Amino acid sequence: MLSQLENKDTFEIIDIKSQGYSEADLEKMCQLAGSYHALFSKVAKKYKEMRLSERQLKEEEMRDFILSDYTFLKRPIMINDNEILVGKLKR
Repeated sequence: MLSQLENKDTFEIIDIKSQGYSEADLEKMCQLAGSYHALFSKVAKKYKEMRLSERQLKEEEMRDFILSDYTFLKRPIMINDNEILVGKLKR
Protein backbone atom coordinates (compact mmCIF):
# COMPACT_ATOMS: atom_id res chain seq x y z
CA MET A 1 0.00 0.00 0.00
CA LEU A 2 2.56 2.63 1.07
CA SER A 3 5.09 1.59 -1.54
CA GLN A 4 2.59 2.52 -4.24
CA LEU A 5 2.60 6.15 -3.07
CA GLU A 6 6.34 6.77 -3.09
CA ASN A 7 7.64 9.39 -5.52
CA LYS A 8 4.21 10.57 -6.60
CA ASP A 9 2.86 14.09 -6.54
CA THR A 10 -0.63 12.99 -5.51
CA PHE A 11 -2.10 11.75 -2.28
CA GLU A 12 -4.34 8.80 -1.75
CA ILE A 13 -6.82 8.70 1.12
CA ILE A 14 -6.92 5.23 2.60
CA ASP A 15 -9.77 4.19 4.86
CA ILE A 16 -7.88 1.98 7.29
CA LYS A 17 -11.13 0.83 8.87
CA SER A 18 -12.21 -0.93 5.69
CA GLN A 19 -8.87 -1.42 3.89
CA GLY A 20 -6.60 -2.03 6.85
CA TYR A 21 -2.81 -1.84 6.73
CA SER A 22 -0.11 -4.44 6.64
CA GLU A 23 2.67 -5.19 9.07
CA ALA A 24 5.09 -3.81 6.45
CA ASP A 25 3.06 -0.58 6.29
CA LEU A 26 3.27 -0.24 10.07
CA GLU A 27 7.01 -0.91 10.03
CA LYS A 28 7.49 1.84 7.43
CA MET A 29 5.38 4.27 9.51
CA CYS A 30 7.37 3.40 12.64
CA GLN A 31 10.66 3.92 10.82
CA LEU A 32 9.52 7.38 9.69
CA ALA A 33 7.95 8.34 13.04
CA GLY A 34 10.84 7.01 15.13
CA SER A 35 8.80 4.79 17.45
CA TYR A 36 5.54 2.95 17.93
CA HIS A 37 4.85 5.31 20.80
CA ALA A 38 4.59 8.16 18.26
CA LEU A 39 1.94 6.15 16.37
CA PHE A 40 0.02 4.82 19.36
CA SER A 41 -3.34 6.39 20.20
CA LYS A 42 -4.12 6.75 23.88
CA VAL A 43 -7.59 8.10 23.12
CA ALA A 44 -8.79 4.84 21.58
CA LYS A 45 -11.91 3.48 23.23
CA LYS A 46 -10.24 0.11 23.77
CA TYR A 47 -7.27 1.82 25.45
CA LYS A 48 -9.63 3.00 28.17
CA GLU A 49 -11.69 -0.21 28.28
CA MET A 50 -8.56 -2.33 28.68
CA ARG A 51 -7.16 0.06 31.29
CA LEU A 52 -3.89 0.27 29.42
CA SER A 53 -3.12 3.61 31.07
CA GLU A 54 -2.43 1.63 34.24
CA ARG A 55 0.46 -0.16 32.52
CA GLN A 56 3.82 0.89 31.16
CA LEU A 57 3.49 -0.39 27.61
CA LYS A 58 6.64 -1.45 25.80
CA GLU A 59 7.22 -0.59 22.14
CA GLU A 60 6.58 -4.20 21.12
CA GLU A 61 3.24 -4.20 22.97
CA MET A 62 2.21 -0.97 21.26
CA ARG A 63 3.11 -2.52 17.91
CA ASP A 64 1.00 -5.58 18.67
CA PHE A 65 -1.99 -3.47 19.76
CA ILE A 66 -1.75 -1.32 16.62
CA LEU A 67 -1.62 -4.45 14.45
CA SER A 68 -4.55 -6.02 16.28
CA ASP A 69 -6.94 -3.04 16.00
CA TYR A 70 -6.79 0.04 13.80
CA THR A 71 -8.19 2.25 16.58
CA PHE A 72 -4.83 2.07 18.35
CA LEU A 73 -3.21 3.90 15.40
CA LYS A 74 -3.17 7.69 15.72
CA ARG A 75 -4.94 9.40 12.87
CA PRO A 76 -4.65 11.07 10.50
CA ILE A 77 -1.31 9.99 9.16
CA MET A 78 0.20 11.71 6.16
CA ILE A 79 3.27 10.36 4.43
CA ASN A 80 5.21 12.24 1.78
CA ASP A 81 8.41 10.62 0.57
CA ASN A 82 10.45 10.18 3.76
CA GLU A 83 8.38 12.43 6.03
CA ILE A 84 5.45 11.54 8.23
CA LEU A 85 2.88 13.65 10.04
CA VAL A 86 0.96 11.83 12.77
CA GLY A 87 -2.12 12.98 14.66
CA LYS A 88 -4.38 15.97 14.58
CA LEU A 89 -3.32 19.07 12.76
CA LYS A 90 -3.22 22.26 14.76
CA ARG A 91 -5.02 25.18 13.20
